[in-house]
Amino acid sequence: MEKTFQVRTNHHDQIVDITSEVASFLREQNVRDGLVIVSSLHTTAGITVNENADPDVKTDFLRRLEEVYPWEHPKDRHMEGNTAAHLKVSTVGHNQTLVVSNGSLLLGTWQGIYFCEFDGPRQRKFHVKIIEG
Repeated sequence: MEKTFQVRTNHHDQIVDITSEVASFLREQNVRDGLVIVSSLHTTAGITVNENADPDVKTDFLRRLEEVYPWEHPKDRHMEGNTAAHLKVSTVGHNQTLVVSNGSLLLGTWQGIYFCEFDGPRQRKFHVKIIEG
């Protein structure tokens, strides 16, 4: 069971909560137990699990990544000029594996699944694969 989703980002760096899309797809498939793998299909956008209660977490997350990987660096040689985006994805990761228990994603009270844009705005895709078991 798998499906590819579209997400439109509106900013250069942006974190989009995709928890509801993943949870809805899981419910549609009527899976009780197993794993869900959520993958970004891009080299400059990633997937993470983090706090979904305080919106400042997303702001701080993006700000701190920008401090570590500034967009413009005098020694970057990548022709497209988006080395920082590639480094951010390598740090965050391009996918997450989540547990399905009793028909629901096993997430903590404050956790959500996020699509992390680092080279937008763009029309993007992420893929969800459910492994029953």
